[in-house]
Amino acid sequence: MNLNISGHHLDLTTPLRDYVTAKIKRIERHFDHLINADVILSVEKLRHKAEATVHASGADLHAEAVVESDMYAAIDALMDKLDQQTRKHKEKLRHHHVKVPVKRTLQ
Repeated sequence: MNLNISGHHLDLTTPLRDYVTAKIKRIERHFDHLINADVILSVEKLRHKAEATVHASGADLHAEAVVESDMYAAIDALMDKLDQQTRKHKEKLRHHHVKVPVKRTLQ
């Protein structure tokens, strides 16, 4: 999977990059068919904002989280949202083609 991390009004440090990469690995564990992920971290006054767009097979998932405290909390909230979206997408794919057997009665 390709991972693009960018920062707006923020210096991207190595620990921030490593933290985002580790959290994305959790989403990859749930759903293997992730193609590309774009993560944007930004700071506006006291608001720390993390947003991501994940291109998966069959869907584009987008989430964002805004937290007042720190960037790591914003990344955690963002990854929780993306994790929930990927699990929901995976369930849709898994249960989409399930055929229910039809009982036939002999006459």
